[in-house]
Amino acid sequence: MFLIEEELKKLPVKPGVYIMRDINDTILYVGKAVNLRNRVRSYFRPNIGRGPQIDKMVTLIERFEYIVTDSELEALVLENNLIKEYSPKYNTLLKDDKTYPYIKVTVGEEYPRILFSRQMKKDKSRYFGPFTSAAAVKDTIELLNKLYQFRTCNRKLPQDIGKDRPCLNYHIKQCTAPCQGYITKEEYGARVAKALEFLNGNYQPVLAELQQKMEVASENLEFEEAIRYRELINSVRQVSQKQKITDSIGEDKDIIALSKDGPDAVVQVFFVRDGKLIGREHFYMTHVSDESKPMILQSFLKQFYAGTPFIPRELMLQYEVEEQELIEQWLTKKKGGRVHIRVPKIGTKEKLVELAAKNADLVLSQDRERIKREEGRTIGAVREIANLLGLSGVSRMEAFDISNISGFQNVGSMVVFEKGKPKRSDYRKFKIKTVAGPDDYACMREVLTRRFLHGMEEKEDFQNREMDEAFGSFTRFPDLLLMDGGRGQVNIALEVLDELKLDIPVCGMVKDDNHRTRGLYYHNEELPIDTHSEGFKLITRIQDEAHRFAIEYHRSLRSKTQVHSVLDEIPGIGPSRRKALMKYFKSIEEIKNAEVEELTKVSEIPQSVAEEIYHFFRRQ
Repeated sequence: MFLIEEELKKLPVKPGVYIMRDINDTILYVGKAVNLRNRVRSYFRPNIGRGPQIDKMVTLIERFEYIVTDSELEALVLENNLIKEYSPKYNTLLKDDKTYPYIKVTVGEEYPRILFSRQMKKDKSRYFGPFTSAAAVKDTIELLNKLYQFRTCNRKLPQDIGKDRPCLNYHIKQCTAPCQGYITKEEYGARVAKALEFLNGNYQPVLAELQQKMEVASENLEFEEAIRYRELINSVRQVSQKQKITDSIGEDKDIIALSKDGPDAVVQVFFVRDGKLIGREHFYMTHVSDESKPMILQSFLKQFYAGTPFIPRELMLQYEVEEQELIEQWLTKKKGGRVHIRVPKIGTKEKLVELAAKNADLVLSQDRERIKREEGRTIGAVREIANLLGLSGVSRMEAFDISNISGFQNVGSMVVFEKGKPKRSDYRKFKIKTVAGPDDYACMREVLTRRFLHGMEEKEDFQNREMDEAFGSFTRFPDLLLMDGGRGQVNIALEVLDELKLDIPVCGMVKDDNHRTRGLYYHNEELPIDTHSEGFKLITRIQDEAHRFAIEYHRSLRSKTQVHSVLDEIPGIGPSRRKALMKYFKSIEEIKNAEVEELTKVSEIPQSVAEEIYHFFRRQ
């Protein structure tokens, strides 16, 4: 039995992370502390002005646990990981989980390429961004490939030069074909240098060169070429106009401000790269009712920069934050270079922060209705379903489906919805192992048994490993299990849960003769549901998603089995020998008509295998 008063006495005077849990073992709050004993004890002292939200949380705490770390910096990193994994109800949370596009120039290759990337890796490439518009990034890459005709293939150059014919891009004048040696390494490198100059914001040399080429083509009456250059000039101007100069120094910085109104808060970020404003983005923060603006800003910094691959040299904030020095230390270590956090008071920088704050105000006022509609479709819809079933605390729902064609390649799917939204990272596929024929009930029994046994094993393993290494997608069990069908599927699920001694509500999604959802089957009763309600629409989305995911997996397995050659039926022929035969003879017909002596000319084919091939086709 967990006695809070006794456990408080055991708390160490060390830095670490603490985790508060309720009676259902759900994580309520995750925090970090320089001194675990003082911080955790403070929650159980008489009210000292923590705010009603935290006071309410304290009444729900049934037990707590903690993880000791070597430093406050390690505690900060672990706190971020746990908050991201569990999204505790009483933590201030960053709702958006966005990844930003970059332009990647593979300067580490002898013949570099210009690529679209959503990750910034520590490799030999140069990255430009992040940008807020994927379309703008793709337009820029397309423009540079038109201007300089870079390769887009994955061939290893110069090793592969001359091994294969040039691709279509060469013939339509979209590539200079370095794979054939049609352009020297020096000339190709000069083009890359011009592209890098362009990406650094120096557009004038490109415009001047294109203008000159357009005029020469026009004088030579080459009007199609002149039109092409004119279109390229317009494209360059469109790309250049998307960037506004904000700083003559040319540094990288993020300008961050927020707006708060009751339980809602929006953080606005202006992204400045090489002194140019390349875009802006806003982020919603939740569970902020009792939080001050500086504390919301601090939570945003820790959660946002834990997930973004690029960290600028400077963060310009609207307010001072309590853990500024620690966050600077963390970001500096993460970036591998000094990072400064500043709160400008006067001048141009202060005006930029003020502009970001005004944008946050605008977003908050404009999006209030949209936010309410979105919550109605998601959280509100979950609440409707829970009320219909007489349940409380429903957040995570899992749905399962079986797919096969006359028992061939039985597969199962598991889809997960949290707070009314799909959580695709937790989706799982199951290839049925124990059922050979078209028996959906047996297949479902196997899928559910494997899913929950795996989760129980992960939970047991969880007790024996470090907290930040123990997370598994199966560890979290659903608050509600949704079965694609009525009484039969629900009973299968209840039997599995009973065998495993698990108590999870199970509900069937019943369909009519037209294969449309008509109601829910729960506790041996079919409950009608308003077909115009958000709850009904959510159930339909979940059911369709489970079906789509199962069909998609089944289709992928079928396509793999259909990639089959008659050569695979010959003893001694595997993938490498099949490939060698097709490369030498060009067609199955030629192999079929070949004599043993000719077959042995293929380097991969010994005499014994050549005889097998010869006799195989003579027996057909």
